[in-house]
Amino acid sequence: MKKTGLLTMLCMLVLSVVSFAETTVNTVKFPKGIKNITAVTEVFGTGQKLTGVIIEYNTAVKNDKLTKETFEVTDRTITNVYANNKAEKTKSGKNGRFVIIELNPSDEKAQLFIKANNILEAKVQVKQAKDISTVNGKIAKAYSETLTNNKIQNLVVDNFKQFEYKDPKTGTTVKYNLYIPKNYNKNKKYPMVMFIHDAGPLSENTETTLLQGNGATVWATPEEQAKHEAFVLAPQYSQKVVDDNGNYTTDLEATVNLIRDYLVKNYSIDTNRLYTTGQSMGGMMSIVMNFKYPDLFAGSYFVACQWGASLTAPMAKNNMWTVVSTGDSKAFPGWNAIVEVLAQNGGIVAKDAWRGDYTAEQFKEGVSKVLAENPKANIKYTTLEKGTLPALQAGNPGSEHMATWKTAYNIEGIRDWLFKQKKNK
Repeated sequence: MKKTGLLTMLCMLVLSVVSFAETTVNTVKFPKGIKNITAVTEVFGTGQKLTGVIIEYNTAVKNDKLTKETFEVTDRTITNVYANNKAEKTKSGKNGRFVIIELNPSDEKAQLFIKANNILEAKVQVKQAKDISTVNGKIAKAYSETLTNNKIQNLVVDNFKQFEYKDPKTGTTVKYNLYIPKNYNKNKKYPMVMFIHDAGPLSENTETTLLQGNGATVWATPEEQAKHEAFVLAPQYSQKVVDDNGNYTTDLEATVNLIRDYLVKNYSIDTNRLYTTGQSMGGMMSIVMNFKYPDLFAGSYFVACQWGASLTAPMAKNNMWTVVSTGDSKAFPGWNAIVEVLAQNGGIVAKDAWRGDYTAEQFKEGVSKVLAENPKANIKYTTLEKGTLPALQAGNPGSEHMATWKTAYNIEGIRDWLFKQKKNK
């Protein structure tokens, strides 16, 4: 596959992600007939981007009279314009008070998450360049003024709640984001997946982990929740929790206690279906949790990470899937060594080599091949060929590492596999 295939896959994700929460950022007096202008953001593997505008009119407008030329958005490429009777994206427009302007997520100005503590404000400037026909036969006249949004709608991100847990055993406080299933029923048991970020987004802002990439948000999209209704836990750390020398802070223990001593006791969470995943530092934390507490998780997804292989024997019987790039100078040799130790201690391994620029269909085929290789294999180890990841930065060898997780969480088949894992009762 090529980059066009990845773009197609990302666009499919764009259409599937819908949320209704929005935040008012300022009070603006708009031209007659316009009530609100909302900037819409979404999170991709490459981070949060501004991908749309919703203009709310006082009167319903005719959908079939709208074109991409009806509006202009400063420094952005309009890909679609349509009306809707709700303030949300849809696959087919209809007459309504809301005009949806979809923007190209590949635009240079789309990117909002630059790095931790450098997250741009979701601000968009839009102009109605042509007259609009309303359903009552009147005309909403074009205007020369460029208008700025007064509201922001952060798709999926706004559906997480932020909390702090002070662990009485370690004295350490863990900030975390929690997605609670939309139709949560305390009489029903739900699985929970935890995502742990890398060392790049270390921040005091609890929501940073939700914006840096889609490792947390992908599990909470309406499409994913329709298949796998689940809690999603995303801790936020302000300091390195683990390092390359095998050291880790009390944040790791406090996070385990957050799960065991608080969340599973206060929510209807199935302790036989707890999952962990993480990238780089987060993957390393997940490895440590697996060998220190081998009975905690039903399944794990490790992305671009490693640990001292000699310590990993206790997790040999656990269910796990690992994705690393062969160009990752630490994670690739690190996992080669880990897999050898796990196999020596009773783990059953299934391997395959993939390209990082596979299409969604090719990744689906790759997952099926691994699952069919040995149905008894509890350890799945897949590598991405060096130089094939779409998010690679030219002339930066270290980007093989970071580019891995910008693709890894888009692999639907691995997400589906994770939710099929259950602890033996």
